[in-house]
Amino acid sequence: MGKQIIYTVRVEFGDCDPARIVWFPNFFRWIDAASRNFFTQCGIPPWIETEKTHGIIGTPLVDTHARFHKTASYGDTLAFHTSVIDWRHKRFVQHYRVLRGDELIMECDEVRVFAARREGSDTGIRAMPIPEDFMSLCV
Repeated sequence: MGKQIIYTVRVEFGDCDPARIVWFPNFFRWIDAASRNFFTQCGIPPWIETEKTHGIIGTPLVDTHARFHKTASYGDTLAFHTSVIDWRHKRFVQHYRVLRGDELIMECDEVRVFAARREGSDTGIRAMPIPEDFMSLCV
């Protein structure tokens, strides 16, 4: 396994449902932020810069699988331990372990791609080969 970067979130009252449990889509919002934070901490420039230098506009999600082990509530501090566990030609798998102290709250694996704009399209995107320099910063 390569680098592991930790992204921390403090759960607020508005992040929870009426039962005071974190509403599950918030985990995916935080995981998306943890994904970008991972690349930032590894030294990958903002996507607006990578579009100019490599044509890369971001790392959209292709597939995800999550398993919830325990609930979280407002006032909790959650640590999203993020790493890339598999690099392929055009895709990679990011793994997240969400902890509250030593307690495992959830785990998630996401398949993502480095994407560029599809030529001749304002909305279409395509997967690109992962730049070696990006990969070397993240392992």
